[in-house]
Amino acid sequence: MHLIKPATGSFVIKTIHLAMKPLLLLLILACMAYGCKKDNAPEPTPTPAGMYFPPTGSNTWETAAPESLGWKTANLPALKSYLEAGDTRAFILLKNGRIVVEWYFGTQPTGGAFNANSIWYWASAGKTLTATLVGIARQKGYLTLGQKTSDLLGEKWTSLSFLQESQITIHSQLTMISGLDDGVADPYCTLPSCLVYKAPAGTRWAYHNAPYTLLDQVIAKATAQNFSTFFNANLRDRIGMDGAWIKQDYNNVYYSTPRSMARFGLLALNKFVWNGTPIVNDEAYCTAMVNTSQDLNKSYGFLWWLNGKGSFMAPGSQIVFPLNLCPNAPADMFAAMGKNGQIINVVPSQGLVLIRMGDNPDNAPVPVTFQNEMWARLKDVLP
Repeated sequence: MHLIKPATGSFVIKTIHLAMKPLLLLLILACMAYGCKKDNAPEPTPTPAGMYFPPTGSNTWETAAPESLGWKTANLPALKSYLEAGDTRAFILLKNGRIVVEWYFGTQPTGGAFNANSIWYWASAGKTLTATLVGIARQKGYLTLGQKTSDLLGEKWTSLSFLQESQITIHSQLTMISGLDDGVADPYCTLPSCLVYKAPAGTRWAYHNAPYTLLDQVIAKATAQNFSTFFNANLRDRIGMDGAWIKQDYNNVYYSTPRSMARFGLLALNKFVWNGTPIVNDEAYCTAMVNTSQDLNKSYGFLWWLNGKGSFMAPGSQIVFPLNLCPNAPADMFAAMGKNGQIINVVPSQGLVLIRMGDNPDNAPVPVTFQNEMWARLKDVLP
């Protein structure tokens, strides 16, 4: 007897021995009717109606005409001009997974026109990749969010006392509440001498890159695997992304094509399920990633920025601004943001994913102002 398992997950009988026992025959028929799954395999999740996922291992990607969606196409040139004037290299808009707008500008660092195959850096937008990978490591039982960072990095990974250091957890690193001083000479430095005490963990929010960067080592230690190897096998390759992590001084920066960034945005739009297959098979963690993670900065989740929370804090400041992160965008938008305007915006209520890569003259570590200005033009386009 042969059983062939197509992509749908159902089984088809190729040949059946005539002497098959009745019980086995009943099992086969049940599998045909309801589907069978291997032990411990995640339950398939139905793809939302009308949602499209580009195939892995292919450049094929369905498109949708903006006029067919009722978009105000007369205002697209103004948006395009604004993006081009702001040193944008790539801009993509997805609606329910289909490409509606895809523009490329300027030149590649290696020369030639920037295009769909060009490679660009994510900067701090890549923090959201790490947050997703923490969720995967957690679901596999390698770590817990309440686990002390020193359990994995060893004692004295900072310059703190034993008691101060033991208060820092993986959750602290994910939410920027480590209590480590972000005002040191080099906030990117991950050496113990650069990681000094400012406040008890959990009592102060500060956008501090060094504790975040060390999550890569946390994941590597917890899984006993090379960080990039674990990332590629459990996230990148499963959704058809390209790209690689490149060490730059203390930082670990992700580089990819714009469409790979769009694939990740589409994954986030669909609650980290890719075409019916859960990539992070933990609904509670996926929800927590893109919701307020602590009471200090309500616009911050697990390394994701959140809109519509009524207040936010910005990098390098302890001021709580009494307004939404991006007033021009829909309230349910959540974002990955990196230096020089590396942006992923996800709007679940509208099925939208926005990708922007390039340079940005304001050189902000997180492009809060640029993002809001961009949405001022974009909302003139959307219905």
